[in-house]
Amino acid sequence: MSLIEGLFDVSGKTVVVTGGSRGIGYMIARGFVEGGATVVISARKAEACDEAARELSEFGTCISHPADLSTDEGIESLVAKVAEISPTLDVLVNNAGATWGAPVDDFPAAGFDKIFDINVKAIFLLTQKLLPQLRSAATEEDPARVINIGSIDGLVVSGSENFSYGASKAAVHMLTRKLAATLAGEQITVNAIAPGPFPSKMMAFLLEDEQSAKAVADSVPLGRVGTPQDAAGLAIFLASRAGAYLTGAVIPLDGGASGAR
Repeated sequence: MSLIEGLFDVSGKTVVVTGGSRGIGYMIARGFVEGGATVVISARKAEACDEAARELSEFGTCISHPADLSTDEGIESLVAKVAEISPTLDVLVNNAGATWGAPVDDFPAAGFDKIFDINVKAIFLLTQKLLPQLRSAATEEDPARVINIGSIDGLVVSGSENFSYGASKAAVHMLTRKLAATLAGEQITVNAIAPGPFPSKMMAFLLEDEQSAKAVADSVPLGRVGTPQDAAGLAIFLASRAGAYLTGAVIPLDGGASGAR
């Protein structure tokens, strides 16, 4: 039997990607769709979610389910949609998130409430509610996978005034480790990806201007921002046989930026 045959195969898997209508979520969703998985994407804005699913359906099977995951109703509706599609869930990518920036003297309490609700609490609650389907998919040879999207802002201190965002992503990393330790015995792996600069709405204000975009790229040891292949590649590794023995890891995907600080 070949050692590498099917090593990165994700065909036939059922995958949920939250925040899948744009940015890193869209990149990851496309990778799974092109890899032959059935992918459900969610996003708060229905029109954007539906349009992204139409685009991704050109490459395979992608289903749109608009939902505000900062609410109990949004989480319950996504869980119900997944149950309609399949009794098992192979991969959950918790990518949906938000940021908030303000000077330290003016930073409002709402800037913590909103960011922690969507960036941290929603990850836990959605994972919790989808555990029956994840458990049904899990085997010793092919565990079910949870992939949380953190950030290098949860690993190193940046110059941005995004106090709640950085704190929330550090919490995502620790939540990942805690869930990994709790669920390993049930053959469910939990890992986090900590991206650096990628083309996304959060980075748009820095990348739309040529001079600032160059400054961002120059701040990365590899000299560039991330690409869709970078995001999809790591997610597919974590979700495939190649990543089956990895759990509780927080993997920087940043071209060396966090290690250089």
